[in-house]
Amino acid sequence: MPGRPRDPELDTRLLAAAWSLLTTDGYDALSLTKVAARAQAHRTDVYRRWASKAQLVADVLAVHLPPVSPVDTGALDSDLRRYLDDLAASWSSSWIDGLVGFLGDLRDDPDAELAFRLLGERRGQVMSAALERAVERGELAELPDLSLAGDLMEGPLMHRRLIGRQPLTPDYLDGLAAAAHRLLSIGRAVR
Repeated sequence: MPGRPRDPELDTRLLAAAWSLLTTDGYDALSLTKVAARAQAHRTDVYRRWASKAQLVADVLAVHLPPVSPVDTGALDSDLRRYLDDLAASWSSSWIDGLVGFLGDLRDDPDAELAFRLLGERRGQVMSAALERAVERGELAELPDLSLAGDLMEGPLMHRRLIGRQPLTPDYLDGLAAAAHRLLSIGRAVR
């Protein structure tokens, strides 16, 4: 016998409460109990939906992170730079420093890790489309490994912000886009 259907309004309240707490207090201070209190819900409402804080945050990020805007400037180098602008906007948010604990918890939570990886893949579709167009234009000989290309673009941003705690300046993004373009263009088609 199935239980009662979930209340979408309550889901929205819980995710909004978690986002508010995440952005103000950081991941380490976040708890499922605090989310319930902020949303004026019962603790069981939260625990029925999410088995862990990491799973909740993966869902919160899927809902609240701004989408990556489609790019099509007609040239791979400028597509990469625009793509980096969108990624940098997310990674430059003040609350991002609090995600170190979240990234660590993903190792022990396969469900949250999967949700976070799927979020990254959805956000990476913009770059995938740009790379496909670059192949069609002859800027690339073949489509690169999309996972590697994503790591090449987002990995340095994540490292610079979370490990080095350095800003993502326009000069840094210019250099990263140029380096990524050079690496992706190895073996490029000649027309």
